[in-house]
Amino acid sequence: MSDKSVIIHVRFFNDGTVLEIGERPAGLSSQEWFTKLTNAYAMDFMALSGGRGAFKLTPEELDAAKSATLQ
Repeated sequence: MSDKSVIIHVRFFNDGTVLEIGERPAGLSSQEWFTKLTNAYAMDFMALSGGRGAFKLTPEELDAAKSATLQ
C-alpha cells in the first residue's frame, strides 16, 4: 500500500452543507460524495479554517470509494 497522498479538498457553505468537493464521481452531488467519503473515511478528514476541509487518502482508498458508488 502506498503512502497517503491523495488530498480531496472540500468547501462548505455557512450552514455546513458542501459547496465543492474534489474527485467527485459523475452522478453524485457534492453533498452525496462528502457523505460517502465521511461514512467510509471519517478518520482521514481534517477540518480546516475558513469553511474548508480535506480528506487524505491513498490512491487505493479513493479507487475503492469511487467503485463503491457504482454499485
